[in-house]
Amino acid sequence: MSSPEPTVRAARKAPAAGLTVAVTGAAGGVGALLTRRLAGAEGVKRVLALDERLGDFHGIHATGGAQAAGATPAGEATAGIEWHTLDVRDPLIAERLRGDGSPVDVVVHLAVDLDLEADPAARSAYNVRGTQTVLTAAAAAGVRRVVLCTSAMVYGALPDNEVPLSEDAELRATAEATGVGDLLEIERLAERAPRAHPGLNVTVMRPAVLVGGTDTALTRYFESPRLLVVAGSRPRWQFCHVEDLVSALEYAALEKVEGQVAVACDGWLEQEEVEELSGMRRMELPSTVALGAAARLHRLGLTPSPAGDLAYTMHPWVVSGSRLHEAGWRPRWTNEEVLAQLLEEVAGRHTVAGRRLGRKDAATTLGAAGATVALVGTAALVRRARRRRR
Repeated sequence: MSSPEPTVRAARKAPAAGLTVAVTGAAGGVGALLTRRLAGAEGVKRVLALDERLGDFHGIHATGGAQAAGATPAGEATAGIEWHTLDVRDPLIAERLRGDGSPVDVVVHLAVDLDLEADPAARSAYNVRGTQTVLTAAAAAGVRRVVLCTSAMVYGALPDNEVPLSEDAELRATAEATGVGDLLEIERLAERAPRAHPGLNVTVMRPAVLVGGTDTALTRYFESPRLLVVAGSRPRWQFCHVEDLVSALEYAALEKVEGQVAVACDGWLEQEEVEELSGMRRMELPSTVALGAAARLHRLGLTPSPAGDLAYTMHPWVVSGSRLHEAGWRPRWTNEEVLAQLLEEVAGRHTVAGRRLGRKDAATTLGAAGATVALVGTAALVRRARRRRR
């Protein structure tokens, strides 16, 4: 027998005493940073931290003691933060959002898995089902606003993209790059949710290349001794520091900005500027060689990055960030400063030296498909082609 559909309550007006904000994925990464920030933010009365594990916050704890398997412990408010451990795919989340006389006003959903090493099918199931559940639960609990976070990658990296792209630009990405298929599905859910649940506002934040304790195909691009440049391409590099993303998410949670919102440093860097600032030399390859080798190495399991990731190092996908700017927000970090931090973070992570050339290590540390192609795959493929011609 199927479970009954949840009762959808009308969204409430903003409380005069301050907002109650729930953050999913609050135990680590951007979620943890945002949870701490909101706990001290003016206009926020209470923060609900939701995750499968407790965050390591000093002075903040959840009560409930030992729990039966599968049970969800109740939280105790400490320093404005109340913890609840649960899987965001569990419909029980609606009860947590409804609360006991103090329901949630805004949900910031950050429990999204974009781990390069995760099983793609399991990762997609978690990301899509989790977002569906959070949106449905929020509507059932009468939550006024849900804030989602995807990436500016959803615009797609194409040679005819405008520079910069407006936030209303068509989403032309495909599912060929790491995690982008999941992000596009989250975008579709965000678009449909207000129609399915009238009164529910959905805001989507789209950061550029995220830097600051992150590990993505695009940050791994800089782990190679040389930067792959595909012949005939003209990439532009635009970054977003996690601190700027957190401050932008706070703007969205406090309802200072809404709709589809790009988050990035002002402007961009040309490939030549990146090479000059980093001191890294380029390795230029024909597109057929680079893309073909990337596809083959990924198919063989030698690199976690599919060939689709290369497009984001070949073509522009720079965004304007106009909506945040109109709301009074400005990034604290410049592209030059974020690149410098990224280079500091990846220092010592060489994708060619030592044991990282082994099959097991290649699957976890070789970096983006482009770096692997340039420094590992291409030489072998060229040698093979020469033998065949002979």
